[in-house]
Amino acid sequence: MAGDEPQGERSFKVEDRRRFSETGEARPETATAGEGAVQSAASEQPKKDESRHWTSEQTAEITFASFILGLSTQALALLGEIQHPEQSATQVDLTAAREIIDILGLLQTKTRGNLDDAETALLESALYDLRMIYVQRSRKR
Repeated sequence: MAGDEPQGERSFKVEDRRRFSETGEARPETATAGEGAVQSAASEQPKKDESRHWTSEQTAEITFASFILGLSTQALALLGEIQHPEQSATQVDLTAAREIIDILGLLQTKTRGNLDDAETALLESALYDLRMIYVQRSRKR
């Protein structure tokens, strides 16, 4: 084929880098090359400001309680009870807050009988507080 090319044109080579063959079997020659390509691509990405982003060492284990507290915090921010972490002002979005409160209510229904006493108390307390704040905010409008 090299002799069939007109002079001055470049040819290109097509190389199959797929990790699996057409039959679904792993190709041993691409397994190590593919991993190296992924690692080199990841290392070529620009570094972000790590002071604003969590690293894998900083993340805590996600528990049911931390999940409930996270949703509750989002609802409180949407109800205007706490300041938005990236903005200097509070924000009130009753529709979004109600959606989060409804999600927490759904979790309460679906997990009934499967939680320990502390998780049940946390969820009930969070829902009660959020619902009361929601009612107060919705009456003001």
